[in-house]
Amino acid sequence: MSAAYGEHKGFLAAGEGERLAFSGAEFLVKASARTTGGAFTVIEERDPLDTPRHSHEHEDELFIVLEGEHVFEVGDEELHAGPGDVVFAPRRVPHAHRRVVPRTGCFLTLTSPPGFESFFRDLAAAEQSAEPQAEAYARVAAKYGVTWG
Repeated sequence: MSAAYGEHKGFLAAGEGERLAFSGAEFLVKASARTTGGAFTVIEERDPLDTPRHSHEHEDELFIVLEGEHVFEVGDEELHAGPGDVVFAPRRVPHAHRRVVPRTGCFLTLTSPPGFESFFRDLAAAEQSAEPQAEAYARVAAKYGVTWG
C-alpha cells in the first residue's frame, strides 16, 4: 500500500501527484518541499498555458520538455525546445514560455529552492472561491515574489 500524498514517497506513477487546476489548465505536483525534505519542487504541466514574461525573486526554474514543441524566452534569448530538451531560467532573469501549437505538450518544471507549488495552490484556491482572476494573479504573484512584464 502506498503512502498518502504529502508523506515522503520515493515513487509516483504516471498521473499521480497533487492535482491543481486554474485558468482551464491542470498542474500535477510531483514533488513538493514537504515530500523532498526541502530539496526542490517538481510540477508537471500537461497542455500548459502560455506564460507571459515574468521573473522570480526567490526561485530558479529548470524546464524539462517531455512532449510538444515549445518556445522559451530567457533574458534576451529565444530558445526552441522539444522532447528531451532542458531550459534553465535563473531567478531574477525575465522569462516567458509558449507552445508552438497552443495548449499542446507537456513539461516538468523543477524549482529551487522548493515551495513554489504553493503559488499554484493559491491560484487554484482563488479560482474555487470565485475571486476575480486578475486580482488573484496580482495578489498571489506579490506574495511569492513574481513580477510580470
